[in-house]
Amino acid sequence: MNLDFLPNDAFIEPSGQNIDEVASLMKKFMDLVIENSASSEQRPPLSQIENYTFDEIPIQGIPTEGILLQLKEILRNSMNPLTPNYIGHMDSIPTLISCLGEFVTTTLNNNMLSLEMSPVFSQMEVQVLRKIARMFGYDEQSGGVMVSGGSLANLQALAVARNHYFSVKEEGLTGLIEQPVIMASEASHTSLHKAAMLLGLGTSSVVAVKTNQNSQMDTSDLEKKINKMIEEGKQPFAVVATAGTTVTGNIDPILSIAEITKKYGLWLHVDAAYGGALVFSDKHRERLSGIEKADSITFNPQKWMYVAKTCAMVLFKNRDLLETEFRISAPYMNDTDFTNLGEISVQGTRHADILKLYLSLQHIGLKGYDQLINEGYLRVEEFVKQVKQRPYLELASEPDTNICCFRGRPKNLDEKQCDQWNLELQQFLLHKERVFFSLPTYRGKRWLRAVLLNPFTPISTIQKIFKTIDEFYINHHSYKS
Repeated sequence: MNLDFLPNDAFIEPSGQNIDEVASLMKKFMDLVIENSASSEQRPPLSQIENYTFDEIPIQGIPTEGILLQLKEILRNSMNPLTPNYIGHMDSIPTLISCLGEFVTTTLNNNMLSLEMSPVFSQMEVQVLRKIARMFGYDEQSGGVMVSGGSLANLQALAVARNHYFSVKEEGLTGLIEQPVIMASEASHTSLHKAAMLLGLGTSSVVAVKTNQNSQMDTSDLEKKINKMIEEGKQPFAVVATAGTTVTGNIDPILSIAEITKKYGLWLHVDAAYGGALVFSDKHRERLSGIEKADSITFNPQKWMYVAKTCAMVLFKNRDLLETEFRISAPYMNDTDFTNLGEISVQGTRHADILKLYLSLQHIGLKGYDQLINEGYLRVEEFVKQVKQRPYLELASEPDTNICCFRGRPKNLDEKQCDQWNLELQQFLLHKERVFFSLPTYRGKRWLRAVLLNPFTPISTIQKIFKTIDEFYINHHSYKS
């Protein structure tokens, strides 16, 4: 075979003849990645570059040294969620074992479409997800599949719910007289609207339920809205409770919601993409009380379980519904007693994300994850204490997780000026302390959001942040737009 135009380390040759060249290339890459990660706290959390120009595709491949120079620039200018000062989004520092697991799965390049194409990982996914489902309180009839993110998990859950409720798997929605609607809190994730759009229901089919002062679903308004939809000739079929809202991290009263869905015969889905990790905490899992009554659950270990992206799943109380309400058989696969996961997943070809989750669970263990979650609560408790000590600051809600949403509210500023004040505070913290808070708009106002995920963020850093906020307040409390 004539491969003269390929570098001698373009592949790991099956014969092993180029093992020295491969080892050399891997060492150079690994040294660069380790150096970048181990010095992450010395770099800002956000990239300082606005426009990045990439090289043209060369006629002939460039030497390794040129590749490494490009990679160094890419690493230097990428977002830096590894630094303890990155507390703005749900992007965690990844477990090292999950990063190494990612390398293993990419080199194996198995396809999660079928058992034949991923004999070990397919069985691993079924068994690990069944165990996690049991941790949520499900019985042996439960199970699920992994997907590339919480949006796809919510989409698949609602697709199964729609098909089950209306029996439309084959014929579609054309015969329905009443418009199907989904009930979700006004603080729920926007992926629900995307799901409704993709399912042919339209974004207007997601009916917003009011929230209380702590951003949790108001169950009295839920029941009121259900009855209102029925009176209007519409057909509620699913309620989505949120366990860890995106902006404030709050958890809906799942048990009370479950009683209402049972009363009206509705599907209950819990979007626990973030808060689902609490099942690994002895002290805090009670915050998910009632989740065992859900028909389906979204859970993203890529967030509070520190598994490298992507790592997400959708779990079902009755896994058989994936067979009856969602499965599309692939005739090009061999018949086995094992259901090919690509037939019951919204995705066909999938990466083997299960290995990095499995390895992280094996490496860190239940006690390790329990400790990580408890550490998050210690940090949020200190954060809330600091906010409450300052009369010019206010909380969006009392936190249920390790997320704290707050804002400055100097008395002499109007709402528009307050929004500008908080924007400037965010930039002040970013440039002076290299601390990043996100700045979501919630309830018509700008808020600063702290996601206290990084276990290497010391309490002293939180205290220092608030001293810097005090400094900004002293110098800017009379801000005028």
